[in-house]
Amino acid sequence: MSEKQQRLVYSIIEFLNQSIDDGTVKADDKESLEVAIQCIGEAFNVDPSNKGQADKLSVKPATLQSIFDVFIKTRDKVASNAQPTTSSPKSVSAEHRAQADKLKQSGNALMSSKKYDEAIDAYTQAIALDPKNPGDHLSAIGDAEQAISVDPKFVKAYHRLGHAQYSLSDFEASASTFERGLKLEPTNAGLKSGLQNAQARLTADEDSTATATPPPAPGLGSMADMLRGMGGTSGGMPDIASMMNNPQLMAMAQQLAGNGGLANLMQNPAVANMMNQVQSGNMPSMEDIMSDPSLREL
Repeated sequence: MSEKQQRLVYSIIEFLNQSIDDGTVKADDKESLEVAIQCIGEAFNVDPSNKGQADKLSVKPATLQSIFDVFIKTRDKVASNAQPTTSSPKSVSAEHRAQADKLKQSGNALMSSKKYDEAIDAYTQAIALDPKNPGDHLSAIGDAEQAISVDPKFVKAYHRLGHAQYSLSDFEASASTFERGLKLEPTNAGLKSGLQNAQARLTADEDSTATATPPPAPGLGSMADMLRGMGGTSGGMPDIASMMNNPQLMAMAQQLAGNGGLANLMQNPAVANMMNQVQSGNMPSMEDIMSDPSLREL
């Protein structure tokens, strides 16, 4: 069994144990899951209590959940950005792809030897040759996080991690990573530039998803509420001067006229009947308006 397979199994066992500890799994199911964890460990010869295996197989500070989240975000982003085009995009040559794979393998070997600086350089070169391969960015994220866990002051790892997260369109995580790096080296131009780019994309995404919802057209019921506050509570309508000097009422009237609401109101039989009363000199009282359901619901 390969070490890569055992690392995956180890991460699965860590996830299951965490699910027990944080209460994700109900207490009634805890014992069954513990038995399942033991069976999985025995089947793949993985023992999470073995410190030697823990040092060799653990992917901390990354977790199976965080790696899966990155994959989901990447897949969703690629799907949302997919657009039909008349011409096919420029493809990476077979030679460049082979060189990128070779550099990625070199990065894996360097990471195993704990040569994190050289490993990050290898992944950077691989991504430059084949930038469309999300697997390279995912590898860079995992290796940069591992480098940071070994040396939290390794500034170059923050730069590599932030760039990989940015390339996978995880701009929020990218900005956070660049900020962490700048706390260690505030004058680092690369980290500053990366943070600015990530923040700019965050702002752009927020602007593109924000939808302006127009305010609802005022109805006669809301207008009646306003009129009651202008002297209409005694039974009659308020005087015209008070109505014309009320900025809220004038704004409401302008909105009705601007969006066609006034024409719609006049087509309503209840409103037409009220206007006939006004023309004949029978000014309706506020009580009449408020007691008519058809007017109140406008």
